[in-house]
Amino acid sequence: MKSIEIDGFLQKLAGVKIILIGYMGSGKTTIGKMLSKRLNFNFLDLDDYIEEAEGMSVREIFKNRGEVYFRKRETEYLRQVLEGNEDVVLSVGGGTPCFGTNMQLINDATPNSIYIKTDLNVLCDRLLREKEGRPLIANLAPEDFQEFIAKHLFERSFFYNQAHHTVHNQNKSVEDVVLEIQKILV
Repeated sequence: MKSIEIDGFLQKLAGVKIILIGYMGSGKTTIGKMLSKRLNFNFLDLDDYIEEAEGMSVREIFKNRGEVYFRKRETEYLRQVLEGNEDVVLSVGGGTPCFGTNMQLINDATPNSIYIKTDLNVLCDRLLREKEGRPLIANLAPEDFQEFIAKHLFERSFFYNQAHHTVHNQNKSVEDVVLEIQKILV
């Protein structure tokens, strides 16, 4: 933790925050874990943080308490992490930047908000294999899948494009994406 002295008082500064945003399946968690190791930062997935705090999975929260409850709590937990004093690479859920003032909270907390931009076909391939574990798409019929993802990605891109930086991860290894992110960090 960094400290500065102001008028004889030792003031603790909030830790460095690197926030990875992007659509589900874009690789935020995988990239974030490798980046945090390289920087010797803590890694935190916001959904994991929420699950631990709430004592149930995101899927169970959606099912038992609804999306409105989840989104309200998500903003509270996001604020907690952003106000923390530790250096952290934070991966947020695909919808996190799109609700309430979350994107503004993120950008106000750090100059290191990074949109991990991923091609639609890559997202569809990844998500089709993982759809049972993702509440938003678990019940989509295969014939509706790509259209849903395309429409949803388009709607969310307004928020994603507000990130301070964009890193495209098409045809790149995780290591290449991490190196690119390291070069742009403020």
